[in-house]
Amino acid sequence: RQMCIRDSSSPFTWMRLGTDGDTPPARTYHSASLCTSGCATGMMVIFGGRSADQTLLNDAWGLRKHRDGRWDWVVAPVRQSIEPPLRRYQHCSLFLGTLLFVIGGRTEQPSEIGLEIYDTETSDWQKVSARKRFRHAAWAAGTQLFTYGGLEDEMSSMPTDRLTKIDLEQLFMSNKPTLGKIMGEREDQFVSEKVPGTPTLAGSTFSSVKPLVTVPNKRRVAAESAVSVGRGKPSSKTFKLASVAVLAVPPNSLDPSGKTLKTINLDALPEDSKSIFSYLSNPKMLRQTDSIHSAFIAELLRPKDWKMQQNPNGAFKFRKEFVIELADQCIKIVRQQPIVLRVRAPVKVFGDVHGQYQDLMRFFDLWGTPSDDLSGDIEAYDYLFLGDYVDRGLHSLETVCLLMALKVKYPEQVHLLRGNHEDRWINNVFGFAEECALRLEEEHTDPKSAFNKINDLFDYLPLAAVIEDKILCLHGGIGSTLDQVARIETLKRPLEVVHDVQTEQQQLVVDILWSDPTDTDQDLGIRANYIRDPNSTGNIVKYGPDKVYEFLARNNLSMILRAHECVMDGFERFAGGTLITVFSATDYCGRHKNAGAVLFITRKFEIIPKLIYPIDNGDGNWMMEGEVGKEKRPPTPPRWVPPQFSRVDSFN
Repeated sequence: RQMCIRDSSSPFTWMRLGTDGDTPPARTYHSASLCTSGCATGMMVIFGGRSADQTLLNDAWGLRKHRDGRWDWVVAPVRQSIEPPLRRYQHCSLFLGTLLFVIGGRTEQPSEIGLEIYDTETSDWQKVSARKRFRHAAWAAGTQLFTYGGLEDEMSSMPTDRLTKIDLEQLFMSNKPTLGKIMGEREDQFVSEKVPGTPTLAGSTFSSVKPLVTVPNKRRVAAESAVSVGRGKPSSKTFKLASVAVLAVPPNSLDPSGKTLKTINLDALPEDSKSIFSYLSNPKMLRQTDSIHSAFIAELLRPKDWKMQQNPNGAFKFRKEFVIELADQCIKIVRQQPIVLRVRAPVKVFGDVHGQYQDLMRFFDLWGTPSDDLSGDIEAYDYLFLGDYVDRGLHSLETVCLLMALKVKYPEQVHLLRGNHEDRWINNVFGFAEECALRLEEEHTDPKSAFNKINDLFDYLPLAAVIEDKILCLHGGIGSTLDQVARIETLKRPLEVVHDVQTEQQQLVVDILWSDPTDTDQDLGIRANYIRDPNSTGNIVKYGPDKVYEFLARNNLSMILRAHECVMDGFERFAGGTLITVFSATDYCGRHKNAGAVLFITRKFEIIPKLIYPIDNGDGNWMMEGEVGKEKRPPTPPRWVPPQFSRVDSFN
């Protein structure tokens, strides 16, 4: 039986908590701990204990609350190749980040008792030796684990007053993935000294809790001054970029699984980068339109076992009429939602994907999927995609169909913004039309084609999102005309992008979807964008850091998150850190060997980059590989930091 306190009454009262589905068997002497990180955020996890027939247990169950108010239990999965944990009772458990530590207790074979750790992200158990203890207390502080009191001897009833300390940093020195997660959680406990209303960097070391000391410079002073004069009462929400990023090391001879994670300091990121590089579906299921999105998700959301199709020009898994029906369902949802979304933290922010479906699966496999099973984290995180789902890559259909299906299933948690490639005049040339013609066996010029129906959806996609009233998210940027977020809200949908600009509204749309920051923080004002506007029409521009500061101050915002440009580390800061570019597709166009990144914005308003690097795919993932493809669809060059301009300076 599960009970909870009703905190809305005074005095507090207990009430029975009703749950759906399966429930764990009755037990005593078990442990319970609340997870506050990762895919199991908000879940109360129980472990072990003794059943009514005195059998010792070794199962873990999570109790979670859904956004619609429902509660249910889910059993924690365990990989079959992993040795199961010991059956135990009268133990303690606690969470440190995404890791559940089970400490002490009594077992059927007392000599085997030790410390066991369950990783909620990988479903793995591991064990290490530890002092025998049961009926005790345990807690964690930083990387130190403490136990106090309890009993040490099965034959004695005399309690001990022994206080034991376990140094987790020393204990897991040879286990880099586990140590990285422990150290990352400790880093998250430290809060640096901040200027209200501006993003700051967290402390940069694990060994010190001193507040961050920043060196004043002209660009930072300008950023702080500009933001501080915003209208209205300043918000208490302050976002800061973490001082470390989490890197998924590509598969190698030492670890072919590709599951090794490495925590790296942002200042050392360039050096670390260099070192890393040395069926048609069941027709019966689809007869009911309500199940179409579920069929797409079941087929396409398979991060652990999805394999790239050997022939990327082969038939798509779904017939075009089902793709059209899915797009229709998605249109009904997005046309009812505003053109500027309001999103709450925590949220994951994705940059350009460009049909790079394998990278999307790698992100989901490593850091949680948008699903409501135990391996998913949709109950904990929203998912925000900044556009450019199609073109250039070989798997635009998989990418866009999965995202449409997720939007239908989770309309309030999955958010799809429009990018410059969500435009029929662009994706008719850069690969999506060709893919639809080959893999759906359709004529893309047919008004009733799946290609045109998906582009109908693109005409309804929102252009921006605001996170916690402080971060503006869009695809390209503010350009020369966007001065107020409210101006975006005046645009009417369906919205066709007009490239031969004639009106202010047409220019506003082009600015939002196509503009870029200037090359450095030293390049001010509005500049020509010769790469994207080779004919010098003046419609596509670059905007300087001064324009960013002015915009943030005018709208009482702290930061802009945008995509649109390939950046070598997967993310890059601009305008004193008040603008971040994120790009999620690795090795753009098969030429640049860039990393891909996703930004995790936590409940504590910290922005944590999660990085992956390219892996060898043999035949590759990009349409433009080879000289013919390069001439037909020339890739946009990545955003390089000029040699004469310090990368560290640009970050500060």
